[in-house]
Parts: sequence; C-alpha cells; structure tokens
Amino acid sequence: MLFIDNISTDPYFNLAAEEYLFKNFTDDIFMLWQNEASVIVGKHQNVWAEVNMDVVTEKNIPVARRFSGGGAVYHDLGNLNLTFIENNDNVDFNTFAGQIVSFLAVLGIPAQYNERRALLIDGLKISGSAQSVHKNRALYHATLLFDSDLETLAEVLESPAGQRSLSSPSQKAVYVQSVKSPVTNIRNYTGKNFGMTDFKNAARDFFTKNRNDSRPYTFSPDDVIRILELRLEKYACKDFIYNS
Repeated sequence: MLFIDNISTDPYFNLAAEEYLFKNFTDDIFMLWQNEASVIVGKHQNVWAEVNMDVVTEKNIPVARRFSGGGAVYHDLGNLNLTFIENNDNVDFNTFAGQIVSFLAVLGIPAQYNERRALLIDGLKISGSAQSVHKNRALYHATLLFDSDLETLAEVLESPAGQRSLSSPSQKAVYVQSVKSPVTNIRNYTGKNFGMTDFKNAARDFFTKNRNDSRPYTFSPDDVIRILELRLEKYACKDFIYNS
C-alpha cells in the first residue's frame, strides 16, 4: 500500500490527484490531504441548489465538483480528508467507515456511523463520505471535521430560496440533494493540547502501521504534470463545476 501525505491545499489539484491515482495506479493507496476553504459538491448535484453563491463570492471561496457521488461539503484547514483506494471486485464500503470509527476510538472518541456512512458523535456529524468504483478498483473518501469554521460551513451550504432558478439550462433537472445534519468538531472531544498536526500524525500511524506493506510515496514530476493537466482540463473548468 502506498501512503501519500499530500501537502497541496488546492482543491482542484487534490480532486484531480484522487482521480489520477484511482484510474492510473494499480497499488492500494491511502492518502491524507487538506484543502483551503472551499465547497465541494458531489458528481450529480446542482451547485445552485447546494451552495450560497453570495457567500462564496463575498468570501472568495472556490467551488469544486468531485467525481464521486454524495452531498456537498465544506473544507478548510481544520478538516482532514482521508482517501482509500484498493483493488477490490466486491467491496464493502462499510468496512472503511468502521476503520475510521476504530481510529477515533483509539483517541478515546466514541463515534459511530449511520446508514449513509456519516460519522457521528453524540448525534452530531463529524464526517461525510462518498465512494466510487472503476473497473476492479474502489475508492472511499471521507472528511473529518477536526477544528473547522462551522459558522462558515453553515453559511456556504445554505442555498437561499430562489437561487436554483439561476442554474444553467444544461444543468440536470434531476439531482442528488444533500442531507442536512447538525455538525460538531472532533477537537471538542480531545485534549486542549491535541492539535491538527497531532490528529493527522495519529491518522497516518493508525492506517499505515496496520499494513505491513505500507510505504511512503511522493508524487513524481510526471505525476504532477498529469495531475495539473487534469486539473486544468476538468476540475478547474467552470463548465464541469457548474453545468455537469
């Protein structure tokens, strides 16, 4: 298994990196990454129905679309993203949710997952997830709200009434609507001196030390070129983001 500590915080690069790794590598992969403040909508979502465009414009928050399904999420540097990619013809995605619950339990955090594989603490959401299958490979990625700006999260994910009428004529009439849930930060359940760096290191150790074949991997110059090409041609393309 390759372990990638992706230091980019550009949402368009990181989404392109996921697809590139998913469709061009043959190794199992575990990647940790973070985005600057951004809104990421699912593959089948109507941006205008999910995102408060006035707020993201005012705060200069980029909007991106991922290649997996699921609902809209807010990312910032207080959120940690986990990506699991493996060769599996008969994947049970609940396994990944269960592994993250086990990781949090090691930190003394009593989380559980529901039927949508959202992770909850005391009934409050700390993680959303989505998945994709390509040929014999399966991808599962999840957010972990560690110390995110929950006020901005609530603002950007509340589309005002009437905004949907602004959507492009090419926008799908049928779309996946996000399921709204009250949220909280994991840091509320950890010690005061336990920060994001500690949390990220703990996640790295938990998910790599349980695999004897784990080895670090850094993007090669060729990887970066191909990811940047996909970023430009797809993920940073306004037509893909707003009219898919």
